[in-house]
Amino acid sequence: MFPLTRIAAVLGMVLATALAQPALAAPAVTPLVTTQWLADHIERKDVVILDIRSPFAKSGKDDYLKGHIPGAVWSEYPGYWRTDRGSVVGVLPSVEKLEAALSEIGVSEDKAVIIVPAGGDSSEFGAAARIYWTFKYLGHDAVAILDGGHKAWTAEKRPLETGNVTPVGDMFIAEPRDSYLVQTSDVAKRLDTSAILVDGRPAEQFAGKDKHSKATRFGRIPGALGLDQAGFYNDADGKLKPQAEIAALVPETLADKSVEIVSYCNTGHWAATNWFVLHELLGYENVSLYDDSMVGWSQDDTLPMASERTTLDDLRAFLGDLFG
Repeated sequence: MFPLTRIAAVLGMVLATALAQPALAAPAVTPLVTTQWLADHIERKDVVILDIRSPFAKSGKDDYLKGHIPGAVWSEYPGYWRTDRGSVVGVLPSVEKLEAALSEIGVSEDKAVIIVPAGGDSSEFGAAARIYWTFKYLGHDAVAILDGGHKAWTAEKRPLETGNVTPVGDMFIAEPRDSYLVQTSDVAKRLDTSAILVDGRPAEQFAGKDKHSKATRFGRIPGALGLDQAGFYNDADGKLKPQAEIAALVPETLADKSVEIVSYCNTGHWAATNWFVLHELLGYENVSLYDDSMVGWSQDDTLPMASERTTLDDLRAFLGDLFG
């Protein structure tokens, strides 16, 4: 028999060797992954699939239970991904709350996360982009969006499973990138500087003819560039347009890819798509997201607004409310 001292020494060597092994790296991903990539990696323990079908897609948990990509965990949007701060809606929750939520669904630093939207319209894609941006803000780079989402997977008659998948918890520790997020005070300091504010809302809202229900004033941040995020999306196939077409839609004002860009909309939802397109797909180096966006900005009466709204627009709105 081996003496106890020898056994202890061997066990010590085994433990030391195990501890010396580097942590397994998550599989490499690009910002958009194909259905084939997911099919090839679906059995891996270090891939977490998040099915985010939600009211944005006129869908939700019932549809998930009826059929989802095998192994996918349901993660409702906005759910724990967003919260309200006072009268400002849809802002980023605390890092501590996000760490707890992501640990519960099995995310850790050595796992890749694949976000699966429904594959509906540009606004629904914005949910995936906002979750993607959240992971990047938290310092987790191994994250991707399934190109075409659930719609593309089912169109190819790939396998589905029914019922609920109970996630196996893990430990997620964030390393926030502060440069990815700006507050109202930061945006105010950027007025009349070289920074470019990119407004992702529809033209009617950009011009001040319409507004979000939680915004208290019509219009936009002065000097902002209008870039409606819907233009980047092809509703017919449930995907972003090819990258060459996307690049052609970016105005000449943004020719310099090193320029500082602040992406905003109403609540930081559509803005996430513009952030994703500019920063992740087209390689703009310095793009942040303003999650308070127009709802937060408009509620501070000390901050300036620009608008083409007229008295006639106000009269039309009044009569619409009166007789509508």
